[in-house]
Amino acid sequence: MSFTIATTVDEVLVALGAGARPIAGGTDLVVGARHGKAALPADLVAIDRIDELGGVELDSAGVRVGAVMSHAELMSDPVIVGSYTAIADASALVGSPSTRHVGTLGGNVMNGSPAMDTGAPLKVLGATAELRSVTGGRTMSLDELWAGPGRTTADPAELLVALHLPPAQDRCGSAYVRLEYRRAMEIAVVGAAAAVTLAADGTIASAAVALAA
Repeated sequence: MSFTIATTVDEVLVALGAGARPIAGGTDLVVGARHGKAALPADLVAIDRIDELGGVELDSAGVRVGAVMSHAELMSDPVIVGSYTAIADASALVGSPSTRHVGTLGGNVMNGSPAMDTGAPLKVLGATAELRSVTGGRTMSLDELWAGPGRTTADPAELLVALHLPPAQDRCGSAYVRLEYRRAMEIAVVGAAAAVTLAADGTIASAAVALAA
């Protein structure tokens, strides 16, 4: 087994093209191996120290959220808390405090679990996924990315570098709640995210709801 600590995205892409698998927080990967769901890959490349893959950035197209942003960072980021509240709500419910500090948004998304807490908020907020490989990049909707429980349409040589959110609208709010058997380290029985935009007269102009289970 080999373990490489990458310092640039290009370095990661070369490693993925050669068959390595990316790791950041490693929470899903380690748990899966421990429970016999999948063996640990023979070659791993760490991506958690690459600045380009982190941060929350505002631009004219909306908000770019780096794939290695941890759940702890998301639940306290002022942009996410203020304008994309459902993501902050969901991040605060992921696993235990230690899991939230090392687990990443990108890892959650690429795990493809229908029970993931962040999936429903990202869906109602219109998030898109930015993938990159040595041959180029592409952006797709989450419907195009997720192929079923635990599966995505991403090529093994592609890296999720960021999630993109459309600009926050005036009179728009979002939230995420879930039903669970117990508080800590529990997959939700069901989770629900909603995003609502009000018209100037106070009526609902648009609404979106998504479930996680």
